[in-house]
Amino acid sequence: MNAMQESSSTTPRIAGMNTFLSGRFVVFDGPDGCGKSTQFRRFAHWARAQGVVVTEVREPGGTDIGEQVRAILLDPRNTAMTIRAEMLLYMASRAQLLEERIRPALSRGEFVLADRFVSSTLAYQGTGGGMTRADILEVARVAVGEMWPDEVVVFDVDLATASKRLPTTLDRMEQKDAAFHERVREGYLQQCREDPARYIAIDARVEADAVFAQLIEAFERRKDAGIAPRVRG
Repeated sequence: MNAMQESSSTTPRIAGMNTFLSGRFVVFDGPDGCGKSTQFRRFAHWARAQGVVVTEVREPGGTDIGEQVRAILLDPRNTAMTIRAEMLLYMASRAQLLEERIRPALSRGEFVLADRFVSSTLAYQGTGGGMTRADILEVARVAVGEMWPDEVVVFDVDLATASKRLPTTLDRMEQKDAAFHERVREGYLQQCREDPARYIAIDARVEADAVFAQLIEAFERRKDAGIAPRVRG
């Protein structure tokens, strides 16, 4: 058993967390290099240890059609892609994911954990790329309808720390310049400030175990506060 597995497996069960997470839709998000993927795996493992049925999805992708869209979006050769086309492709993948996997899982009472959602588009194509929030949300209302997440967890990290965590081979989005990624980070922080009831900001500059501890504490606080999921049609 490695250190990550040992840390996750020894985290105590939290009474009532099964009920709290079941039927809930949570998004993990943040700038490239924030450590989101590591925490995503750990939290999914921990939630299952609480007795929760977990459906994991990622964006872009998560379906056969979405994975084809993902290949187009992240291909470094597609340098001519405009921000508007980029946004629409992300939304198309999202719409397919929602209808094919997210909505059915929630209707079964499962816990849906998503790696990115509309919050990413607002940060990357919005604050980072220059599209207006109003334009993005107008398209999101078509793609998403009433299926907005109950919580969006933003893993905040500075550019210097993030750059050390990126792989040696970068995709098209990771290859964008430092100024773009600084704007993306600010976009996420702005979303956290504007909607503190639904957004959870996590300091992801520290080592992984400390990040995970913040994450568990945040959800325990929300459970104890009795914060209910959204009412969806």
